[in-house]
Amino acid sequence: MNAELIKEQFPILNQEINGHPLVYLDSAATAQKPRAVLDALKHYYEFDNANVHRGVHTLGSRATDAYEGAREKVAKFIGAAHTKEIVFTRGTTTALNLVASSYGPSAVKSGDEIVITPMEHHSNLIPWQQLALRTGATLKYIPLQPDGSIALDEVEKIITDKTRIVATAYVSNVLGVVNPVKEIAAIAHKHGAVMVVDGAQSTPHMKVDVQNLDCDFYAFSGHKMCGPTGIGVLYGKKHLLESMEPIEFGGEMIDDVGLHESTWKELPWKFEGGTPIIAGAVGLAAAIDFLQEIGLDEIHRHETKLAAYAIGRLSEIEGITIYGPREREVGLVTFNLDDVHPHDVATVLDASGIAIRAGHHCCQPLMRWLEASATARASLYIYNTEQDIDRLAEALIQTKEYFA
Repeated sequence: MNAELIKEQFPILNQEINGHPLVYLDSAATAQKPRAVLDALKHYYEFDNANVHRGVHTLGSRATDAYEGAREKVAKFIGAAHTKEIVFTRGTTTALNLVASSYGPSAVKSGDEIVITPMEHHSNLIPWQQLALRTGATLKYIPLQPDGSIALDEVEKIITDKTRIVATAYVSNVLGVVNPVKEIAAIAHKHGAVMVVDGAQSTPHMKVDVQNLDCDFYAFSGHKMCGPTGIGVLYGKKHLLESMEPIEFGGEMIDDVGLHESTWKELPWKFEGGTPIIAGAVGLAAAIDFLQEIGLDEIHRHETKLAAYAIGRLSEIEGITIYGPREREVGLVTFNLDDVHPHDVATVLDASGIAIRAGHHCCQPLMRWLEASATARASLYIYNTEQDIDRLAEALIQTKEYFA
């Protein structure tokens, strides 16, 4: 793939920041949007804007077709068995909270176990923490290896017949670790537990087949894969979603409403109360088309190559600490410069037109495990090149000299 040509399709990247050409290295927080997605959103609002599943007029029919067409596209994109297994949400956080709040209370009781890892984003930690507190269940953690990865023999030790839910990120947003979720799911199922996967950092960067992974729930966001903000997806196996009660009530999700009781629509609409995120779904569908045109395998190869180059270049800088495995498959490098706070690093880099992330990355337990209050993170995507990494390395050397 030609990253330079791809970059030309992203209008926001064609600008200067503080007098320097922008180098955007914060795609793990949110990816930029190509013209194809921006045009799809513009077209929807200019020609098709109407509410769905309600009006019988032409605009309503067009909007409904676009919205449900997006659901079909998502189902095929992640290998779901049926469109009924695709629930549109506001994002990964909402999707994970839906599982914890709807499936969790019926599946977990006092004395049961919920198993996660210390590397989880707060969105895949706090919902389980709260479920454990409400039910009296025990929250257990799979220990991390020295490089931040997971060993399956440790998974075997932690998951027991008392385990009801196992929840892990497919890809860590700090360490760049790709977790063996298929193997973890097999262990969970052996003990009668369900497997929940946070796919926020995996779905934009590699092919995902939820049936091959055999996960029970899978959550991801549109904005990290070149789609709009405010749209996400919860995949759930049909029989599990059917067993769950909605947690939002109102219009759109009902079948029949009486004065004293109501019934719900079938899947997936019983979980999509109110006016749904129609334009977001349209934009997500356009983003999926865009990524598939490039090819997820090509994206994965590009990022693996960039990650190796970035780790090599940054390792040449004296006084830098790089966190996570040296070999990695996603374009994400988290680091610290000796004696320079990561917020200061990010501020100086911004003065050179380079955008990175600094902070705890919504992973405070992992920061404690790393013995760092915060870190800097450069996250790469389809529009990044080795020249961008060279700019980063040169700016980091200047930052080190400045603070020296």
